[in-house]
Amino acid sequence: MINKVMLIGNLGKDPETKEFENGKSVTNFSMATSESYKDKDGEWQERTEWHDISAWQSMSAQKLSKGDTVYVEGKLTTRSWEDSEGNKRYKTEVNANYIRLVKRSGTQVAHAEVVGNDQDLELPRINPKGRIAVLNRKKDASRQTQQV
Repeated sequence: MINKVMLIGNLGKDPETKEFENGKSVTNFSMATSESYKDKDGEWQERTEWHDISAWQSMSAQKLSKGDTVYVEGKLTTRSWEDSEGNKRYKTEVNANYIRLVKRSGTQVAHAEVVGNDQDLELPRINPKGRIAVLNRKKDASRQTQQV
């Protein structure tokens, strides 16, 4: 079975960090991903999806800001609780184990800040033409390019 999520998107607001008595911390933020498509009339439409991200013990995630473009890799988790009215509530979020800053809001491509073990990951890079090149560290020769 595989539970793996890879997203490239923009932060919707500044991350919020909570610290616990046991010394652990979690940083939460939301990010938007967008896709463009042609509707039945041939007109271009854009659809935006919002994702809730949780990063445990992440110093780099705390340094992110609203509008930053980030690459997030992790797994989907769903938690449930009972609200004050007794209703069962659910929340699905990405539990991030790797975060890479792709671009600071309002700037060109920035230096990457990495969380987690990146030895076997395919890493996104933006070239001057605005395309994302996914480079596999294990196989330098394998390259895939996608238009953003």
